[in-house]
Amino acid sequence: MNRIWITGFRSYDLGIFNNKDPKLAIINFALNKLLTNAIYDNCNWLITGGQLGIEQWAVEEALRLKQTNFPDFQIALMTPFLDFGKNWQEGKRDKLTSLKQAVDFSSSVFASNYESPKQLQAYQEFMLNHTDRAIIFYDQEAESSRARFDYQAMKNYASNHNYPVMLIDLDRLQDYADEYQLEKSDYLE
Repeated sequence: MNRIWITGFRSYDLGIFNNKDPKLAIINFALNKLLTNAIYDNCNWLITGGQLGIEQWAVEEALRLKQTNFPDFQIALMTPFLDFGKNWQEGKRDKLTSLKQAVDFSSSVFASNYESPKQLQAYQEFMLNHTDRAIIFYDQEAESSRARFDYQAMKNYASNHNYPVMLIDLDRLQDYADEYQLEKSDYLE
């Protein structure tokens, strides 16, 4: 079994507040490329969380790939605790519920509601121990991003384990944007 964890920026970190934002097309393009390459590299599970942003977009892109080209690819959505997302707006809670129902497996690491930040650290440890590699959309210059905690945990874990971590920073996202524009212009010709 070959499992990948994809995480990173939250939607608000990138200033994306709706599905019509043009930045989302670039992110979905990047996720499609990354997931497709991972699948061709024998990855058979995406295991990620339900955070708004990269995690949910990764699930959506994996579901599209599963439906169109890779029916055997499996998707797991793991939340840190039972009441994850309870303080979100109704539409965002509904989307999380919909994604949980669409994936192959969904559960919470803790079978209890939120109690302390230690649950989040234990969630990171769970994700690292149950995946074989990671892709994180994160830029060290982005001071406000909560993804920095996941990135640090990944780096620490990788220093003692065979655990490749691919960093997709803002420069790499720009490369994807350029590639997206090139493919889009080639398609229109």
